[in-house]
Amino acid sequence: MEVLKIATAGSVDDGKSTLIGRLLYDTKSLTDDKLEAIEQRSRKNGYDYLDFSLATDGLVAEREQGITIDVAHIYFSTKKKSYIIADTPGHVEYTRNMVTGASTSQAAIILIDARKGVIEQTNRHFFINNLLRVKEVIVAINKMDLIDFSEEKYTQIKADFEKLMAKRDYEDQKITFIPVSALKGDNVVHRSTNMSWYKGTTLLEHLEALDLAAVSNVGTPRFPVQYVIRPKTDEHHDFRGFAGKVYGGELSVGDEVVALPSQTRSRIKAIYFHDKQYETASRRSSVTITLEDEINLSRGDMLVKTGNLPSIDKQFTATVSWMDSQNLVPGKKYVVQHGVNKVLAKVSTINHKIHPDYSGIDKKTDSLGMNDIAEVTFKLNKPIFYDPFKKHRTNGSFILIDTQSNGTVGAGFISED
Repeated sequence: MEVLKIATAGSVDDGKSTLIGRLLYDTKSLTDDKLEAIEQRSRKNGYDYLDFSLATDGLVAEREQGITIDVAHIYFSTKKKSYIIADTPGHVEYTRNMVTGASTSQAAIILIDARKGVIEQTNRHFFINNLLRVKEVIVAINKMDLIDFSEEKYTQIKADFEKLMAKRDYEDQKITFIPVSALKGDNVVHRSTNMSWYKGTTLLEHLEALDLAAVSNVGTPRFPVQYVIRPKTDEHHDFRGFAGKVYGGELSVGDEVVALPSQTRSRIKAIYFHDKQYETASRRSSVTITLEDEINLSRGDMLVKTGNLPSIDKQFTATVSWMDSQNLVPGKKYVVQHGVNKVLAKVSTINHKIHPDYSGIDKKTDSLGMNDIAEVTFKLNKPIFYDPFKKHRTNGSFILIDTQSNGTVGAGFISED
């Protein structure tokens, strides 16, 4: 069954958690004990309706404040697809959480409160989805019941958001507008009887119709080696295979490949998955590859198709989302984890800070604080094999690890040369 990963984004009280709870409820994905707990909690809070946000707000602080703080991953399935929804917080101080939630998503739902329309935080949410190259964005204009399901108000919000779309630099992104009421259930799973003027699909209908191949970012094939398999048994005495995951495209038996960093050439002899052999390994499949020639490859090395080499360098510039309470400053050293490869890196320069509301950049900056986004240049102690993030979402991204705490302190997206 296909698995679609979705990130949600919205400002405080826009109804993200309620929308997800409504999806779970109307698709009958809530267990009986969970539903009973929601009913009891709703009555205790004095509500005459089911508070579906209780289905996702797992932290005590979230339930008490009625807000989302952490990134919660919610799983549910229909007969057609399985879904993983990242319920991310919308506050400015949790920008890092929004980046985390959207970084692996193929689609995003941006919620807008129909009473407030497009606000500053909407710019931020759209900027992050544009930065992370999320191909499919659904703009759910929520709480339509509170504006009497007004088509005029919906049309105005849509026009305001389209002005924001003109600022993006990712033209392959598809935007779909859906008017909903998460609390009442209008156009979430079931078609609304209160908005006869709306002729489009419901939210679930739209998600069900999405083609995973179309919403996935495709690039040139990259195969980072995770493990070298040498069974050394009588049956497989001379077997030497390279285990890893195919990213970006397909690799097939007979393809001429280049091993990095040695740049030695060979051809793919066989592709294994467990005890079965295949002619082609599709993108995101975990396989073991054998080559026609004996090549020295180890963990962190990479196989690529001949003629499609990535950049090989000890320096690069990237857009960095800073996630730590200790500031990033020039001269500081971090570990860059790029796929399975780990290298020591030094911050060369902070070129400029980026305002994630499309208000411009700040060239006069000497440090990055938590939730800041900036363009940063790094120098490495050994080369890595990378692609620009715009061309290869996996091979163009990395995380920064603090050398002392071993904690993840930032995420980066490599810029074009």
